[in-house]
Amino acid sequence: MIVEVSNTSKYYGNQKALDAVSFKIEKGEIVGLLGPNGAGKSTLMKILTGYLEASEGEVFVGDLNISTDLLQVQKRIGYLPEQNPLYQEMYVREYLQFVAAVHRVSKEAAEKALVKVGLLPEANKKIQQLSKGYQQRVGLAAAILHDPEVLVLDEPTTGLDPNQLIEIRALIKELGKNKIILFSTHILQEVEAVCNRVLIIKKGQIVKDEKMEELKKQQNQIIEVAFDFQIEKRFFNSLPNLLESNNIAGTTWQLTFNTKEDRSSAIFDFATSNGLKILQLNTKNKNLESLFTELTS
Repeated sequence: MIVEVSNTSKYYGNQKALDAVSFKIEKGEIVGLLGPNGAGKSTLMKILTGYLEASEGEVFVGDLNISTDLLQVQKRIGYLPEQNPLYQEMYVREYLQFVAAVHRVSKEAAEKALVKVGLLPEANKKIQQLSKGYQQRVGLAAAILHDPEVLVLDEPTTGLDPNQLIEIRALIKELGKNKIILFSTHILQEVEAVCNRVLIIKKGQIVKDEKMEELKKQQNQIIEVAFDFQIEKRFFNSLPNLLESNNIAGTTWQLTFNTKEDRSSAIFDFATSNGLKILQLNTKNKNLESLFTELTS
């Protein structure tokens, strides 16, 4: 199973929301879709699920073209939209059995979904009685109960407390072993915790498509250090793994190393050998957050 988006664009009047977007996602991939507000994330997800029609390009789910086989494609997809639409006056179990009937699957499928998302204790409550986090679980249960091959999740962890986050992360990881999952969120830590690939979109274009393991390999360590005396840039050339050194202000320098390993001890050794005192030292890794800022600012 492969989801393929090929040169897909979307116009709203004269405004181009998506600009010739292309990518493929294979079974077993959990892909994080990131981008600032208005970048085109929701538009892309709505096109993938058939809620919007692309202005240009093609979208395939397996061997099916969404423009000619929409109903069959939608049978293969589970969708949790950002604004989770629920019948608030219905009971949880009642609602999921209703969704099961729409998909023409058994009531047992609804029960299995209840268990998977941890909703069994809440099954006999009205949806309106549930917290925001538990209502998100209802939406997720509705998205997975027909056992779709593709899951499109728009902000699925909104409103969850830390314990619920851990449970839903584990569920998404488990589901992702034999499904395709496209996961949109503004919480970058969620992408790092759950996804094995990231797509970053800006102004309707994909500006980064990378495996998480490759991104982690590329992470650099940044150290900001202030000395008691001003020194020349050339003195830093003796530091191993140094990529660049930049004077921020006065005696404060930003040193970037091409390694995630802590280089603080090397800085202390450098200071000692050069007769310097360290007044301040801060260490950080160049992670997904800094990459996102760099690509979308």
